[in-house]
Amino acid sequence: MKRALLIIATGVSLWIPSVTAQDAESEVRTLIVQRDRDIKAAIRAMENDPSQREVARSLINDRIDFEEMGRLALGRYYEDLSSKERSDFIETFGGIVRAQSLGDLSVYEAPVSIKAVTVTGEKASVSTTSRVREADLDVIYQLHRKDGVWWLYDIIIDDVGTVEGYSVSFQTFLRKRGFEAFMQSLRKRLASEEG
Repeated sequence: MKRALLIIATGVSLWIPSVTAQDAESEVRTLIVQRDRDIKAAIRAMENDPSQREVARSLINDRIDFEEMGRLALGRYYEDLSSKERSDFIETFGGIVRAQSLGDLSVYEAPVSIKAVTVTGEKASVSTTSRVREADLDVIYQLHRKDGVWWLYDIIIDDVGTVEGYSVSFQTFLRKRGFEAFMQSLRKRLASEEG
């Protein structure tokens, strides 16, 4: 009897992680599919009602973890910042990304096919293909789970990541000119994007 219970308990314990991984994959897939549908609907609505622009902008950006994206973009420089400097940077950086998010709507209007969803612990990667202007674009969404919620922290389009793109310019600027000059430059860029 004990042996039978041990076998059952072992079988159940081996089964639970795979069910959990499958649940996480399903959750991430659903998030990406629903986000895509919602963004497409908001962009269509925006064509008839310009006031929907902010709805579309929110749908595009509300599931992005700007803190994680910014931390990765700054690399080692992030650790040297005070909590106030980090907060100022994340707010300004997030503002720039938000302001730029409606620049090229064709990316959001394009049909999307999910090729693979991979979940490893608290991280997930969703590989997709989008058909934009008669060309296929490979788009990979990098996510992590924070406080039980999946957040995007990088979007890689044809092997070029958002984090990577910002990282090179941000870290070079910080190395050469320092944090104060860097923030002045970011604030100026944000004002230009919003203006």
